[in-house]
Amino acid sequence: MASGFFALFDDIATLMDDVAAMSKSTTQKTAGLLADDLAVNAEKASGFVAARELPVLWEISKGSLLNKLIILPVAFLLSAYLPVVITPILLIGGTYLAFEGVEKIYGYFFHKGEKKQNDLDTKLSKKEILAREKAKIKSAILVDFILSIEIIMIALGNVVEEEILLQIIVVTIIAVLATIGVYGVVALLVRMDDLGYKLIARSDSKESFMAKLGAGLIKLLPWLIRALTVLGTVAMLLVGGGLYVHNIHYLHELLHALPSMLAELLVGLVVGIIALLIFKLFKLVKGAVNNKD
Repeated sequence: MASGFFALFDDIATLMDDVAAMSKSTTQKTAGLLADDLAVNAEKASGFVAARELPVLWEISKGSLLNKLIILPVAFLLSAYLPVVITPILLIGGTYLAFEGVEKIYGYFFHKGEKKQNDLDTKLSKKEILAREKAKIKSAILVDFILSIEIIMIALGNVVEEEILLQIIVVTIIAVLATIGVYGVVALLVRMDDLGYKLIARSDSKESFMAKLGAGLIKLLPWLIRALTVLGTVAMLLVGGGLYVHNIHYLHELLHALPSMLAELLVGLVVGIIALLIFKLFKLVKGAVNNKD
């Protein structure tokens, strides 16, 4: 009895060692995508009223955890019984990400004036502000869903030859760490100005190091948000294009001479432009049909 009890502990210790080793290896393989995930989600989580930033982030974080709860069991089942559908799902997600990235570029160049007008509009009611906030939260959760699928699929691919229990533990750890890590860093970024004001308030004079550091953090935040907006857009194109390049052999062979990031960016742009044109055409046709009615 005692020997069986200690053998059980030995099995658990061995499993934990395997989990630790595989988790480390899988984290390294998903690190690049997690960095993209951070850039995209920081851009998605910015632009809210200061008092609403943390509540909004909490809503997005809850949505992200729910995404993982949905994706994880489905991913394990598909990987085991229907692996053929995984690639089409990834390509649909890649199309959406590329579309989002190109749409942002299109909006910047062709609807710049409208955006400025919206930013200056102070006549929005509380109901309208909350409706816009809700729409942005939904968009952020949808993008998180697509990024989560790829993170989980890459993590699963790294442990696909291990026993099912090890697969479940390792991939679940990666999924949870992705949510906590990404949204924890985003929360710190969007509240950087609050930290700056607190440092200034606790300083003895405006010339002290703490006061200068606080003022620097306040000035840095808008530039950081703008940089993350650009990085988030580029990241969406890279991830979207990457899903095509890595899952369509012909594209991979066609573009293998190019640096991988350039190939993924080019494919992301092309896919996004095609998706945007189809979307615009659909809206045009729908508008024409509605006018006839």
